[in-house]
Amino acid sequence: MRVRVVVWLEEDMYVAREVTTGVTSQGKTVEEAIKNPREALELYLEEVPEALEKLERLDRGIVGVLEVEVGRG
Repeated sequence: MRVRVVVWLEEDMYVAREVTTGVTSQGKTVEEAIKNPREALELYLEEVPEALEKLERLDRGIVGVLEVEVGRG
C-alpha cells in the first residue's frame, strides 16, 4: 500500500507526516525523513489495526494532490 507523506524543513530537521493518520517523524535528510515514517506507521498500524481500513479506503479514493494558496486577511 502507498500512503501520502508531507515533508517540510523545520529548523535543521526534515519533518514527515502521513496525512491520514497524522503519524509524524523526522530526519536529518529528506531520505531519512521518508524512511522514518514508514517504520513509525508500521508500528502504529500494529497498535491501531482499524486505521489500516481507513488507509485502504482513502488509497482507492484519492484523485490527486493539490497545492492551494491562501491569502492573509
